[in-house]
Amino acid sequence: MLIFAIDDEKSALRVLHNAIAQAAPQAGIDDFSLGTDALRAMEEEQKRPDVVFCDIRMPQLDGLALAARIRTASPGTKVVFVTAYSEYAYDAFQLHASGYVMKPVTAESIRVELDNIAPPPRMPDGLWVRCFGNFEVFWERQPLRFARRQTKELLAYLIDREGALCTTEEIIGVLWEDELDMAAAKNRLRQLIMDMKKALSAIGMEEILVRRNKQLAVRPDRIPCDYYRMLAGDMQSVNAWRGEYMTQYSWAEMTGGRLHFRK
Repeated sequence: MLIFAIDDEKSALRVLHNAIAQAAPQAGIDDFSLGTDALRAMEEEQKRPDVVFCDIRMPQLDGLALAARIRTASPGTKVVFVTAYSEYAYDAFQLHASGYVMKPVTAESIRVELDNIAPPPRMPDGLWVRCFGNFEVFWERQPLRFARRQTKELLAYLIDREGALCTTEEIIGVLWEDELDMAAAKNRLRQLIMDMKKALSAIGMEEILVRRNKQLAVRPDRIPCDYYRMLAGDMQSVNAWRGEYMTQYSWAEMTGGRLHFRK
């Protein structure tokens, strides 16, 4: 394990380093007085720390700004803030920090944070739906294939609606907002629904669909999904969120915005 320790105060950095060394004696520890130096090590030297412990109040680049840039430079790195100022806790949570340590730092407080940092979510067997980044549906860790390209978009929209029943007109308005021929659009939608049912039936998962009074929905409780798990408060899913949601679909931007500001 590689750990970065960052604090602009020499005495505080020494205390932080010693606490990390006691809590994780097998880890490699790189010390930095400035966040810009740590970021340079990631971007130019291609170092990928597993965890970064950093002070929040620092010159040039404070801890909050640094954490946002770390998410781009090294997405798999966990950030734990270290500070004497509790008022930063809310900002830390907004950035989905992996932890928050109050000064004075102790080996025990570092050990607790390291123990609480969850490993990256592992794709489960069976059905798995990924909404973060590009939308994708997996079966036994392989992408589920649909005969029609927009079938996947239809399923994505139903999942985005979190189980709400959707009318034919609503779905058509989302998938083909400029479509003027309603009869042709309804026929295209019927073909997508048939394709979706066929693909799901082939893996024994047609039960996730709901048809009622010519309306269509999914059963959220039957769908393993990073989006649904994040809404339920699962911390692995919260930490997996990188600010991108169903990025190939413009209609998903509203939900992505809500996720960004939901806390």
